[in-house]
Amino acid sequence: MRRKDREVKDINELLQIIDKCKVCRIGMQDKNGLYIVPMNFGYKYEHNQLVLYFHSAKEGRKIDALKENSNVCFEMDCDHRLITGDEACQYTYSYKSIIGSGKVVFIDDYDEKKLALSVLMRHQTGHEFEFDNKMADRVCVFKIVAQEFTGKHRPYMAQYKIS
Repeated sequence: MRRKDREVKDINELLQIIDKCKVCRIGMQDKNGLYIVPMNFGYKYEHNQLVLYFHSAKEGRKIDALKENSNVCFEMDCDHRLITGDEACQYTYSYKSIIGSGKVVFIDDYDEKKLALSVLMRHQTGHEFEFDNKMADRVCVFKIVAQEFTGKHRPYMAQYKIS
């Protein structure tokens, strides 16, 4: 990371950023080239391992690409706010973000699939939901097991001055 002053290293702060984010962009590649898709997600962090959960239609370019190549990158961001200045070049933006890479694993086991859907819904809504096999069978569920991820933030300042 070039801007070490903006790096977030503490795992609790990283998880707070993930908690605030509701959309994760997944970058992948298929025979047609690079492809990025914004998706709602849920997550678990256990045993020093970040796992992101997603649900999707069972077919389409995204699913084909992920089956062809399970290596992906991901990005999420939140807390956006414009920082103004007296001149155009003094304007900037405050934010918090997570960027990482990992491998996609498709989930076929009904119990794991229902758990993943529950985690996703809890993250998106703050509420607990239960799923039966019929509901879980309607969608494709997959997870990204993160191989690495980093966090970055630029705090909000009322006015930014370039020296």
